[in-house]
Amino acid sequence: MSDGSEIFLLNLRVNGRAHRVPVSADDTLLDVLRRDLRFFSCRETCGLGLCGSCTVVVDGRAVSACLAPAFTQDGCEVRTAEGLEDTDDLHPVQQAFVDEQAFQCSFCTPGFLMSTVAMLEEDGPADVESALTGHLCRCGSYRQIMAAVGKVAGDGRDGTGE
Repeated sequence: MSDGSEIFLLNLRVNGRAHRVPVSADDTLLDVLRRDLRFFSCRETCGLGLCGSCTVVVDGRAVSACLAPAFTQDGCEVRTAEGLEDTDDLHPVQQAFVDEQAFQCSFCTPGFLMSTVAMLEEDGPADVESALTGHLCRCGSYRQIMAAVGKVAGDGRDGTGE
């Protein structure tokens, strides 16, 4: 929270739990999630909404948390990668990423996971490339990522683009 700015009490649900957090006008949703609520799966890399590392699902839509002013999220339902597991089993998207070894360093993985979840929950299987536009993997695991997303979306992708 920045000094000298007006404070707003933000009410939001993150991964099913209610939170009330004081925020300033220049705080982003990413600031609130990481700094205040300690959800570290959403990460800041570019701070410009270009890399996808900070992607979370807000009211069913994939959102770049680094671009979303916190005060505009009042009353919203937010899901982070930490909220994907609700049993002892992995979420099907997480399991597909494990099965296809769709990660190396895993820094970008939570953002890819959340965009995939939003795509599947919002529209059902859709154009995978469009859903993942704006995500960067610096390790170059795109083939495995596309295979994992294709597997869970049921489009028969094998990671070769065929």
